[in-house]
Amino acid sequence: MTPSIRNAVSVPLTFFLALFLAASLAVAQDRPEEGGHELQVWTGGGRSVPGGTKDTSVWNAGLRYGWILTAPHGPGFLNGRFEYAVDAVPAFVVFQRANTAYGAGVNPVGLKWIFATRGHVAPYLELNGGTLFTTHEVPTGTSTINFTSGAAFGLHFLGERAWSVDVRYMHISNAGLTVPNPGVNTVQVRLGFGKFLGKK
Repeated sequence: MTPSIRNAVSVPLTFFLALFLAASLAVAQDRPEEGGHELQVWTGGGRSVPGGTKDTSVWNAGLRYGWILTAPHGPGFLNGRFEYAVDAVPAFVVFQRANTAYGAGVNPVGLKWIFATRGHVAPYLELNGGTLFTTHEVPTGTSTINFTSGAAFGLHFLGERAWSVDVRYMHISNAGLTVPNPGVNTVQVRLGFGKFLGKK
């Protein structure tokens, strides 16, 4: 990685980590609750799967801020809370045959269902979408502007801090901005570290 790209990635990450540490001084709840918030730093990566461009890998890192909008509701094992979340993604790297594309993005739509459990493990399902801007075309020969959509299944490990791990499917596509538009389909593993903040 060249010094200029390294600086471009490290400055936003430093800012987001400082923001996270400042927020961590607030009184934290060890569980999601209605009216509360989720603050998390995360990183993930994975590999392309059939249905799009082959031989492509991705790595990304970002910051999440979420709003817990509901108390637990729903029948039986589906009982849970609804969260709306936004992700800032200052570091997104796409490893492809022709080159390595560096980029950044934002995911303004994160719809998350956190299952209500009494233990220290809370499963969740998520749907999300956003935009991605890169230094090279992704896939090669298409566009430097793409849109992302995905779904995830994961687990929160609750305590003084909230760890998470999930498996997510992500589709990267320019939505017809250029032709052809083969897209990239990936399966990724994402790790997060953060906390749930109580309502103020």
